[in-house]
Amino acid sequence: MNHSEQIIRSPIAGLLALGVSAASSQAIAAAGDNEKCAGIVKAGKNDCGTSKSSCAGTAKVDRDPEAWVFVPKGTCDKIAGGTVTSSAHAKPGGAGK
Repeated sequence: MNHSEQIIRSPIAGLLALGVSAASSQAIAAAGDNEKCAGIVKAGKNDCGTSKSSCAGTAKVDRDPEAWVFVPKGTCDKIAGGTVTSSAHAKPGGAGK
């Protein structure tokens, strides 16, 4: 492998490692003592589907009452505007599933 190939491959390997790390941290956040907290999400930062969308990161407005994120149990009640949700739409696929 020549020097220019090595220069190109190093950043690519770093990006792949970063992606794996981000995916594993989301899986950890989804497991355990967490709850779905709706009404506190910044546009585009929701964790999963709603009745209006089917994917994470698709909330169109800040503080959409249906858009949610995982937070440690007991935290949502402490956040102004936060509501623990158990909506049938608060799952992967949102309204579509």
